[in-house]
Amino acid sequence: MNKIILMGRLTKEPETRYTQTNNTLVASFTLAVNRRFTRQGEERQADFIPVVAWSKLGEFCSKYFKKGQQVGVIGRIQTRNWEDENKVKHYITEVVAEEAYFADSKREGDTSTFENTFGTNVASGSEFSVSSDDDLPF
Repeated sequence: MNKIILMGRLTKEPETRYTQTNNTLVASFTLAVNRRFTRQGEERQADFIPVVAWSKLGEFCSKYFKKGQQVGVIGRIQTRNWEDENKVKHYITEVVAEEAYFADSKREGDTSTFENTFGTNVASGSEFSVSSDDDLPF
């Protein structure tokens, strides 16, 4: 089984691009995930984990995820490699998002909820729609 659950903060805005072959949207971002334990006298450490989200989920992430926001991601780990134009081989391990959630606490005075706006699960195959900025939970 290949399943990963992460909660962390976005290090920068998601980057969006389209594949060359079939013009599919893919959003890439990095999550800073705090390590569970710290050594006495040391600052808390974090791991910086690359995440990719495809199609509708990628569109959602690119529209609503912002730098510094705390988000939750459920997905799978994927490794891949490629050779660049200089014949140098590159390797990457990343998380392919299957679900993505807002994880920040609700802002004061905000009466909307994530579930009321998007339902309980924004998965890669699900549909979502937002009619205006007034519908957003933030």
